[in-house]
Amino acid sequence: MADNTGTSGIDEKVAGLLSYLFGWVSGLIFFLIDKRPFVRFHAMQSIIVTVVMMVLYFILSLIPVLGWIIMALLGLAFFVLWILLMVKAYQGQKWKLPVIGDMAEKWSSQ
Repeated sequence: MADNTGTSGIDEKVAGLLSYLFGWVSGLIFFLIDKRPFVRFHAMQSIIVTVVMMVLYFILSLIPVLGWIIMALLGLAFFVLWILLMVKAYQGQKWKLPVIGDMAEKWSSQ
């Protein structure tokens, strides 16, 4: 049976889940300390998703009322996405988001 613990000493499914837990911070930590492709992919996807979310929030915060309403709806959507990404990582699936998943796959393999 293959050993799924890597340089972080954590099972790769758990490491994939944890890379999403605190957004770009935990993504960056796991990207730097864990060299397994599965974990690096999820860590990079976590970083990119969080940065995209932060940029969208910043832009929407500049738009009175309508931007704030969209921010609230987007916040709910990002929360659901965050939970879904953690579940997929824990299930051992390399679930790629459109565009972001391709970027994460490319950047995590370098």
